[in-house]
Amino acid sequence: MNTSPAVFPLDHVRAQFPALAQSGSTIFFDNAAGAQVPQGVFDAIHIHLLQHNVQRGGRYRQSVAVDQSVADARETVALFLNAAHPSEVSFGMNATSFIRLVSLGIGQMLGTRNEIIVTDLDHDANIATWLALEPLGARIVWWRMRPDGRLHLDDLRPLLNSRTRLVAFTRASHALGTLVDIRDIADAAHQAGAEVFVDCVHFGPHGLIDVQAWDCDYLVCSGYKTFSPHMGFMWGKLDKLRALPTFREDFIPNEPPFKIEVGTFVYENVAGMAAAIRYLETLGQQFVSETASRRDALVAAMNAIQAYEQDLSARSLDVLHRHGATIYGIADPACTMERVPTICFNLPGHAPGAIAQALADRDVAVRDGHMFAPRLMARLGLAMSSGALRISLVHYNSADEIARFDAAITDIL
Repeated sequence: MNTSPAVFPLDHVRAQFPALAQSGSTIFFDNAAGAQVPQGVFDAIHIHLLQHNVQRGGRYRQSVAVDQSVADARETVALFLNAAHPSEVSFGMNATSFIRLVSLGIGQMLGTRNEIIVTDLDHDANIATWLALEPLGARIVWWRMRPDGRLHLDDLRPLLNSRTRLVAFTRASHALGTLVDIRDIADAAHQAGAEVFVDCVHFGPHGLIDVQAWDCDYLVCSGYKTFSPHMGFMWGKLDKLRALPTFREDFIPNEPPFKIEVGTFVYENVAGMAAAIRYLETLGQQFVSETASRRDALVAAMNAIQAYEQDLSARSLDVLHRHGATIYGIADPACTMERVPTICFNLPGHAPGAIAQALADRDVAVRDGHMFAPRLMARLGLAMSSGALRISLVHYNSADEIARFDAAITDIL
């Protein structure tokens, strides 16, 4: 399969996203705060709201259609994650609420294994939720990022012991773009008798998720970065989910996914998430044979996306280097296989907010601030009040847009 930038079907991809044409000259370089959605997602939401915008669980055809839509979405997301069974997938409002649900359950099962390892690379949602267990007897242990912007397994090993309950970390940094190798961490944690919780929210649009190959125990993701509406989903090994204490109403079966899905979630957004994954399947079908499975198509799509995005990362890093930017994390364009095209930086002598506003005035959408990561900002020596700039690209972005970004920065400076 050839997935070099020269053969990546960029024009076809961009044609699937109506917002790219509707927005005129806007360059969306703030995809970490929410990506655009393909036409199929609009269609799926429209169909749900028009044809069966009712509560599930009824006997009439519209309600039965909602049950079927949710079941189909669960199977589709399970394929996306390579879950062993659709029942391992639960739907809800967002990843943060799922992290809190798991942390509350684990907080009731600490015992002598009361140490939870967190990192200072993560979004605060995957830190504060675990810190909240301290009143219940949890002891928080910090796995520190090194100055190179990476988490190193050699730094984790001495932290693992017979008291370690869980290791919580991200697959891809939402701020720095750093990738974290899950399987090696899972192997080390499991050898110590600990569990592994992965925040996969930021990685969702960028590469292949495979919970079986990674051998993690829990994983959360969100739709809004993965070309879908705002919603969240969680995966967990069935035995872990069955053992996890959760709040549920008496009429809810004490079995996953039902015991995890507290209350009514937004069914039309779940339909939209399934449609986003079907879009990725369709993209992948361009790289595989007609007899390939749905999972094979997803594998091909995500591998093609990752290869194409490495070129976007290298181009973006080159631009920032030429403008004298301070790049936080992995800054070498030769190391793009270790990151996603999410880059945190500052331009010396210029306030991040001022640069972000000047870019916005030129129709280039970027993000500035603390990136919801106060401990990471502290590690980088940055004030919470100003923070840094961040560009975050996905596979519908182009080399031409990076050239426009380059020209905008030149104009501003």
